[in-house]
Amino acid sequence: MSDLPPKLQEIVEDFSFCIGQEKLEYLLEFAERLPDLPPHLASQHDKMDEVHECLSPVFIFAEKDNGRVTYHFDIPREAPTVRGFATILKEGLDGLSPNQIIAIPNEFYFQMGLQDVLTGQRLNGIGAILAHMKTLAAAN
Repeated sequence: MSDLPPKLQEIVEDFSFCIGQEKLEYLLEFAERLPDLPPHLASQHDKMDEVHECLSPVFIFAEKDNGRVTYHFDIPREAPTVRGFATILKEGLDGLSPNQIIAIPNEFYFQMGLQDVLTGQRLNGIGAILAHMKTLAAAN
């Protein structure tokens, strides 16, 4: 598990201590922490990248400053598992360089045991969110 950035590694380890439904409950706690869009993006929703592979509407915007990436998400509250995973990614990846983000294993979330509490379809959506984040990080 040491191939993950420190903040993301810590989150993965925290999930590894959860058993069964505790994992889902912990994921839902993350959903509550997803920040709203900053005011400067609320009026520029059309500039956000949509993750079409997700059943729920998921929009991502990446800002780069001094070689570091910060992500912003717009995901409805009615999609708590997706919001939870987006928060995990935001907290675990914000402030990293594009190369660090691109290097994150595509299916790192298996280390969290989420496959025990989420459907395959949800897991595919989670992977798609990370893939879009990597694409945005790699863009000029």
